[in-house]
Amino acid sequence: MTAENTARRKFLEDYRIIRHAEGRGSDNSEYYRALPSCERSDPNAAMWAMRSKTYSYFEKHILKALEDDKRTPLDVLDLGSGNCWLSHRLSVRRHRPVAVDIFDDERDGLRAARHYPDRFPVIESNFDCLPLPPKSFDLAIFNASFHYSVDYLHTLCEIRRCLRPSGLFVILDTPIYRLPDHGRRMVEEKHAAFAKRYGFPSDSLPSIEFLDIPTLKTLRDALKIDWQILKPWYGWRWHLRPVNALLRKRRPPSKFWILVGRFQTQ
Repeated sequence: MTAENTARRKFLEDYRIIRHAEGRGSDNSEYYRALPSCERSDPNAAMWAMRSKTYSYFEKHILKALEDDKRTPLDVLDLGSGNCWLSHRLSVRRHRPVAVDIFDDERDGLRAARHYPDRFPVIESNFDCLPLPPKSFDLAIFNASFHYSVDYLHTLCEIRRCLRPSGLFVILDTPIYRLPDHGRRMVEEKHAAFAKRYGFPSDSLPSIEFLDIPTLKTLRDALKIDWQILKPWYGWRWHLRPVNALLRKRRPPSKFWILVGRFQTQ
């Protein structure tokens, strides 16, 4: 077994421990079919409330426009699909999703797809070497997953290969900072919190874990990307986080903007 495979296996073991400890998943198929909505008693209700707002904004302001333009079902890459809730939602709207993730867990990974009445392809793969033909998708969605990339340039080159000339990609629920240092401080805090709670920092498989404004500009110039930045409303408490952080002399919190990208050369 190579060092890379060993690191990946260790990461997935650690990831499974964390996700299960967080109370992810259910034995009830109705739980999955309702996502991103969930009961207030759910241990991850706050996270799903944000995901629900993100999805509603995406559905209204991005997906609906694509549907009106194409007037035919879309071929969609659901990248970092997790338990495949987004692929299910897309299938309900008569699109053709392909769910991609490296985590095949039966509660919080690809094998949770069994809970949905619709059937769609699920592929166990990372983002950088997708076993898919070129120019075969209209839309690629990073579903709270882009920050797991180890090389954003490489990842987006692979997505460009898979998209049709008119295709676009969307980045949902990835933490974004104005300065790289703020993101690096977040990563340090996150790993320290994991080490304290679980006994390990969950960093055996490297990933960048955040985006920042300088990186967006670098990617724009290197790959000739037209970026559109959309800013969903998550409520006053979320809106006032920067003020609270400043008053408490903490690092600036992340933004959860929606990023829509289109490659100019296609």
